This record gives sequence, C-alpha cells and structure tokens, in this order.
Amino acid sequence: MAKSLKSAAKTKTDSDLFGAAEPKGRAPLKVASRAASAEAGYTAADIEVLEGLEPVRRRPGMYIGGTDEKALHHLFAEVIDNCMDEALAGHATFIEVELGADGFLTVSDNGRGIPVDPHPKFPKKSALEVIMCTLHSGGKFDSKVYETSGGLHGVGVSVVNALSSRLEVEVARSQKLYRMAFERGHPKGKLEDLGKINNRRGTRIRFKPDTDIFGAKAAFKPQRLFKMARSKAYLFGGVEIRWRCDPSLLKGLEDVPAEDTFHFAGGLKDYLAAAVHADTLVHPDIFSGKSGRVGSHGACEWAVAWTADADGFLSSYCNTVPTQDGGTHEAGMRSAMLRGLKDHAERVGQGKRAASIVSEDVMVGAAVMLSVFVREPEFQGQTKDRLSTAEAQRIVEQAVKDPFDHWLSGNPLQANKLLDFVIERADERLRRRAEKEISRKTATKKARLPGKLADCSNSAREGSELFIVEGDSAGGSAKQARDRKTQAILPLRGKILNVASATKDKLTANAQLADLMQALGCGTGPQYREEDLRYSRIIIMTDADVDGAHIASLLITFFYRTMQPLIDQGHLYLAVPPLYRLTHGAKTIYARDDAHKDQLLKSEFNANAKVDVGRFKGLGEMMPAQLKETTMDPAKRTLLRVVLLTEDREGTADSVERLMGTKAEARFAFISDKAEFASEDMLDV
Repeated sequence: MAKSLKSAAKTKTDSDLFGAAEPKGRAPLKVASRAASAEAGYTAADIEVLEGLEPVRRRPGMYIGGTDEKALHHLFAEVIDNCMDEALAGHATFIEVELGADGFLTVSDNGRGIPVDPHPKFPKKSALEVIMCTLHSGGKFDSKVYETSGGLHGVGVSVVNALSSRLEVEVARSQKLYRMAFERGHPKGKLEDLGKINNRRGTRIRFKPDTDIFGAKAAFKPQRLFKMARSKAYLFGGVEIRWRCDPSLLKGLEDVPAEDTFHFAGGLKDYLAAAVHADTLVHPDIFSGKSGRVGSHGACEWAVAWTADADGFLSSYCNTVPTQDGGTHEAGMRSAMLRGLKDHAERVGQGKRAASIVSEDVMVGAAVMLSVFVREPEFQGQTKDRLSTAEAQRIVEQAVKDPFDHWLSGNPLQANKLLDFVIERADERLRRRAEKEISRKTATKKARLPGKLADCSNSAREGSELFIVEGDSAGGSAKQARDRKTQAILPLRGKILNVASATKDKLTANAQLADLMQALGCGTGPQYREEDLRYSRIIIMTDADVDGAHIASLLITFFYRTMQPLIDQGHLYLAVPPLYRLTHGAKTIYARDDAHKDQLLKSEFNANAKVDVGRFKGLGEMMPAQLKETTMDPAKRTLLRVVLLTEDREGTADSVERLMGTKAEARFAFISDKAEFASEDMLDV
C-alpha cells in the first residue's frame, strides 16, 4: 500500500513538472515540424545592419530622450556645449546664437575650429566629416585636448546632424574658410575650400530640425533658447554670448529681445541674485564662492540663498551641462551645508536643538546654484540629466565646507537666524511625520478624542460648536448647560502655554494644546486642512475678568500662530459671559462689565430701588441654567467673531510679537504708554 502511494506521488510530481506523456509518434513530430518551419523563416537575411547615423534616426529617444519639445531643444544644448568647451579650454571668448525666420538656428564661436585635414584612420575623409557622420568620434576622449568637457559619449554633434533636415558647417582655421553641408546625416558633397580669410576663426553650425522626426510643427522656441543661452553665460564669467532672433518670431514675447549680449563677471552669484531679488532672505547675504580654476579638473563654483517666503530650488551643472536630475555633486553640496550648520549649532550651544535636522531641512527654502568641473564625467543616460561620478561628491564637499564655516562665523546673529529657520523646518517635518503616522494608525478606526472632551452627537461639522472653557468647574457647568446635539465642551486647566514665546519642543510637548489640536482634527501650520475641521464654530469661553481675558488672549495667540486659516475662514469666536447679576424682586438682569452694570442700574431700575448686585467670580459659580441663558443659548447669547484686518497683516504680526513674544521690554513699553487707560481697572481689581 505504501509502495503504491509513493509511486503515485512520484508520477503526479513528474506530470506536474514536465507535463503528461503524449502518445508516441504524433506530438513530437508536430513540435519538430513547427521548429523546422520557424528556423527556415529566420535566416541571415533577417539580420539588419544599421550603418552611420541610421541608428539615431530609427531610435532618437535613445540619444536625446524622445522627440518632444525638450528633446528638440536638446539639439541646441549639444551644439552650444561644444562651443562652451572651447571657451573653458581658453580658446574662445565669445559665442553667437541666432534664430532665423526660416527656422534655422546658427551657433558659432571664435575657437580653434573643427579640424579639416584628412583623418588618419579614414584618409579619404576629412576629420570634419568623420566628426559629423560618425558616432563616438571627437576630441574629448583625450584629456590633452579638453581638460574638461560636457561628456565623453562623443555623439553630440553627430546626433544633431542625424536629426536635422539640413545642417551646414563653416570652419575658419589657419586663415582659411571651409564649408560642408549635410542632409539627414548624409554629406551633400565634399568639403569645400572657400579660400583665404583673415579676420575670422572658429566654427559656425547652422541647422534645422527634421520634421520627419519631430513632427510637422516642430520649431525652436525663442524664449527657451534665450534662457538656455543666458544660463551658459552665468556658468562661465569669461565668455560673452551674443543673442539674435528674427523679430517676426517674437510677437507676443515681451521678455525676449531681438538682440542681447550676456556677460556676467559675477557668475553664479549674479544668476542667483537675479533669481531671488523679489524674495525675502533669511540671511541677507548670498553665500557664494569658487574653488579651483573654472574649466579645470576638480573646479567648483556655488551660490546659495535661503528664502523665507518662497520655495527653494537647486540648479546644478557639470562642465556647464545642466543636470536636472541631480547627482553626486548635489549630494556633496547637501552634506557640506548640513555639516556646517550642525557645527555652527555646536559652537553657539544649540547642538541639542539641531540634532534632529537633516539635509532635507537645510534645503527647504534654499535657492542653490552649483557648477562643478570634472575630467571624464559619468552620466546616467545620453541626455546627461544625472551625474554619477563618485569623485564629484568629494570635490564639492571639500570645496564648500570650510568657506561655509567662515561665512557663518562672520555674521553670527544672521547665522543664528538661519539656524532657527532650519530647525523650524525640522520641527515641521517631524510634525508632519507624526501626523501621517496618526493618520495611518487611525485610517480604519474611529478617531481617538481627548478624554476631557464632551463631544456633541452631531457628526457633521455644520452646526457643531466647540466651547473651550476655563477649568474643570466651569467645564462641569457648561456640560450641563449645553445642547448635547450640537455643542461640545473641552475644559482646559488654567492658563495655557504662550506659543509666541515658547520653543517648538514645548509646544509639541504641551498636553493641553495637544488635546485641543486633537479635538479640532485639522492639523496646524502648513498642514492645516480646512476640510478636516470638526466644528463650524470654535468658541473661547472664559471668565469675565482680567484672568479670563488673559487666557482668551493666549488662546487667540495660539490660533493665530498655528491655525491662521481657521480665523480667516470665520470659525473663531469669543463668548461674552456676564460679570454681574442685578436682582430686584422677581426681576433679574445680567451685566457684561462695570459700564454695562451702571447703564442697566439707571435704565432698568427705579432710582430708589434697592438692587442686589452680585459679581460672579467665575463661570464655575454660575448655575447651568444661568450659563445657558446668558452665554450658550444661540437665541440669547452674544458672540464676538475674531477677525484679522486684511489691510494691516504686518501690523497685526508686530502687535502679537510685541505683546506676546519673548521680549519683555516691548511689553513694558506698551504698558507704560497705555498706563493711563488701565488705572481705573487696576483700582477696581
């Protein structure tokens, strides 16, 4: 029995792995027949050999990333990069870019000019023809010719030739002028010798993109070419770039001139200053510098500014080629600035506060321009969007770290301001992560609410109200006086934290404020979410005395600093509880304050009436029925809505900082100025 089971199991396993056996003599013949037929249809004649530049035209995406507008303008980048290499090597002083009405783009320089003598490996062809028609050819493979260049792929200008309907090259070299024309990568005749020329040198390339590749409407965009040319001039202060464009192409483009000249001696610092001129800077100075000779191996140039009211950016280049996807040189920049700020924090005794910052916090709000020059750079992909040269990280980190330390030490007050800015970004990041963690944990559960919150039964926000009351005693009266369907009660213990003068650590650690934020459910700061607010009205209900006014001020400051949109949307209110109860016989009237009391005594009672005047020490002393009648019943109560004056937001911010901030001398000055208005209140107290 066991033997037969074992045999059956083995048979089943074999069938599962290899398939059940077919009857002999039929299926194997069919398989063999199909295989023989397939082999007969796949012969040497099916092996296609693409010669010259045909691979580029068949698969342009492999070389320039696609055939869209970005790829089209990459052709210009390849040509002007060759001109920049000549300038960086010290052989060219200017570059000219001209866009004609016929769609042709002309790029020229006054460098050495492409060699035109016969190529040793192809003696029947000039070096110019080899460069223009052969992939992986050029002078950048030997560092003796170009110490640094925009890459070692050797396919740039030949790819441009392959993807152009027509391309014309003029070379002024050794006091002679040469010309050669190409169409879709193929030469249209031999190299022409146009004779002697005395006042010209360098290379001029004129080309037009092929509509068969890029589409019938393919054309260069003047504004895009203009920005690309200008950015190249910023990257090397020693070059002048001259721009010209046919006026007929500039209709509706007010920001693009027909002619312009770019020459920026300040390099990247000038570029960044123009980019952030309208922004408020955290540190008033731009951190900039250079290391090594621009164009030589291991050279680096940078400019950094931190903006308080705008998003940051990091624009990086390797050998003047834009690296849109970053790479190792950007990693070196991030590391140097992170280490520099942490070292500064240690020097000024803020090491513990800065312990949690990471490079992401340093880069938020940082506007960075970075250019690095390395020999034989390695890129990911032919379009060179990401630098992968490992040495570039070390070059940048070593170049930037010490100058950054000196820059921070040179202005310690502003450096501390920058440090506080970065630490705030770290606190925001940690708070966002904590909120995401809470959201993830409670995604499938009912949200947990603070234990002291007496929530309303209405699950919808509209019509729901949250009363923030002072102390457990007042909270007990309010819970009995409320409408359970629409009114929620959250008692707070005494005076809350003053968020205007507290650190972020104290704010996040404060249990009362944590309960309040949890009850509201809408997040704080940049993570405030109007749609998640659980109540349509947030009502601050404190005692009608000086202490109550102080607590209300602290709460308003909290909402102003952490949830300003909540105020802007009209959700924040102040309750107006009575301070006095006036009774004469069966008549009872409530007064808000002393002035209101005096008015009611004159208007509501006879002059000779003996009125019993009772003063409430707090909301907790009021009977629930009294609290409901005077303060919580929507039909009888008075609410004051808190609003921010839109015409003077800066003045409001200054007032909050002066009265609630860390500078006691500012409050003292305010009290001294307003002392005469407070004298009567002080006597009453």
